[in-house]
Formats: sequence, structure tokens, C-alpha cells
Amino acid sequence: MLSTLRKSLWLFSFAVLLLVLFLPGYTKLQESRVKNRQLEEKFRKLAIENSLLQEELRRVENDPLYQEKIARDKMGVVRKGEIPIKIFSGKKQENRLW
Repeated sequence: MLSTLRKSLWLFSFAVLLLVLFLPGYTKLQESRVKNRQLEEKFRKLAIENSLLQEELRRVENDPLYQEKIARDKMGVVRKGEIPIKIFSGKKQENRLW
């Protein structure tokens, strides 16, 4: 009986020792896996964004209609003979009246 109890105590002590030794490493491994998945997802999103920006750059460099659209929309460029008209929202007009 005492021998069985002593063997069980040694086995339990050995299991606790293994747990104490390997649990922190296992926890760090799991954290690293989660971080790795997050970084892979971020990489995929950035790769998609990069390809979209590459396509837009190609259009800006090679597509005259797209160049004109950008010049008109973002820079306010007009063709010769055109009259630019600025439309203000109702809220801005109300502020100007008061």
C-alpha cells in the first residue's frame, strides 16, 4: 500500500514538473500561432490593396480618359470654354446667410 502511494506521488510529481516546464512554452507557441495568422491576414489584405493600387497606377499612366476624370474630380480642371459651377450643400448656404 505504501509502495503504491509512493509510486503515485512520484508519478504525480513528475507530471506536475513536466507541466511546469512545458506549459509556458506551449502557451507562447499558441500566442505565436495566433499572431502569425493575424499577420498572414494582414499580408493578404495588403497584397490585395497593392494590386488595386498597381492597377490604378497603370490607368493613371496609360488611360487618357481616366487622367481627365482625375483632373476634373480632384483638381477642378475644366476644358477651354467650359464654365465651372460649384454646388454647395444646403447646410453651407444656410451658414452663409446668417
